[in-house]
Amino acid sequence: MDENNSGSKAASKYYYQAPAPWQLEGEGIILVYKFSKKWVETFAQLPPELIGKFKGGLGYLMLVNYKNSPVGPYRELLFIPGKFSPHGKQSITKIYVDSEASTQNGRANWGIPKNTLPISWEEENGKISINIISGDRPVFSCEVSSFGFPFPASTSFLPIDLHQVLNNVDYFTKPTGSGWGKLVKVKIKEIDSAYFPDIRSQKPLFAVKINPFRINFPTPDYDL
Repeated sequence: MDENNSGSKAASKYYYQAPAPWQLEGEGIILVYKFSKKWVETFAQLPPELIGKFKGGLGYLMLVNYKNSPVGPYRELLFIPGKFSPHGKQSITKIYVDSEASTQNGRANWGIPKNTLPISWEEENGKISINIISGDRPVFSCEVSSFGFPFPASTSFLPIDLHQVLNNVDYFTKPTGSGWGKLVKVKIKEIDSAYFPDIRSQKPLFAVKINPFRINFPTPDYDL
């Protein structure tokens, strides 16, 4: 598996550059977890700079269908285990998008370690089916069904406060956004642990669909 094709010189030379800040709109599914330190250290596939630094907090699995962004529509799967020392902020440790422009700009703007894979997002009879593949190899698949009444949701309810390290640069970013939420049931059908942490043994605290939402990814603070 070559997960870093998106970081090739050819790709980085020709991608469409869209500097921060970004305003995005779309729909998203968020599964909220409380992972143990043992599970994170064993199964979360942490990058070297985060090993031994997990400090708890809420963890997220997010599936996002961006309908408007500075690089056009795209879809996304990401994993945030929780908070890490020394800054007590969250880190995105695995993330896939189906847009090379999103991958390259996410790396350049915020140090987010994006990689590019095809993602399908289909809705029929009130149920969403999401599939991610690499060649003919299934990477991740799930089914999502919502229930209950809509309620207002925002990043004050599900906070995101990121510290990313890429190419020896520290990026500090605090996105803000809001939308309308509904509780959902998510059935994760497939995960290839060569690509993404297999969280099927972990039970989420709850899961919510936000649709529609608007989110702002600001220009980050840097520590060179």
